[in-house]
Amino acid sequence: MIDQTNEVSHILISSEELDAITTRLAAEISRDYRGKNLLLLGILKGSVLFMADLMRKLTIPAEIDFMKVSSYGSGTVSSGNLKIYLDILRKNPEECDILIVEDIIDSGRTLSMLTRHLRERGIESVRTVTLLDKPSRREVSFTPDYVGREIPDYFVVGYGLDYDEKYRTLPYIGIPDFAFRK
Repeated sequence: MIDQTNEVSHILISSEELDAITTRLAAEISRDYRGKNLLLLGILKGSVLFMADLMRKLTIPAEIDFMKVSSYGSGTVSSGNLKIYLDILRKNPEECDILIVEDIIDSGRTLSMLTRHLRERGIESVRTVTLLDKPSRREVSFTPDYVGREIPDYFVVGYGLDYDEKYRTLPYIGIPDFAFRK
C-alpha cells in the first residue's frame, strides 16, 4: 500500500479551508433556495466528498441524486459530445430546483452541455456549484453560479479529486509531486 500523503508535498487548500468554503457555500445556497424544492445533483465520482460536507451544512431540506457524465471519453480533449453513463433516477426531475454539484470546472464543456441537456428535458431551474474553478482553462462561455475557490492552472488531487483513482481520500487539496516533474 502506497502512502499517498508522501506523494503530495504541496497543500493548496487545507482541510480547515475546505470546511470554511463548504460552510460559506451552504449558507449562500440555504438562503437562495429557502422555500424551494432543492435537488442536489452530484456528478460522480469527484463531487462525493464535497457534496456530503455541503449537504450536512445546509439549513434547508434537500434531496439528492447523481449523474455520471463526461465529454472527454478516454482522452484529455473534449469530444464535444455529452456521454451520460448514469442519468437522474427520478420520475419528475422537472419539478425540482436542480443544483448541480461539481468538484472542479476546467474547460466548462461538460457542465455547459449538461445544463443545456437538462433544460432541453424541461427542467427550468438548473444552477451549478463547484468547489474549484479554473477560469484560465475555460474553452466555452460558462460561469458557475456558486464557486468555492478559483485556483490557478495546477493539477490537483484530494478531497474527491483523483489521478487514476488515487488520492481521492486525502483530507485536503494538494498538488502531487509528479505534477512538478517534467
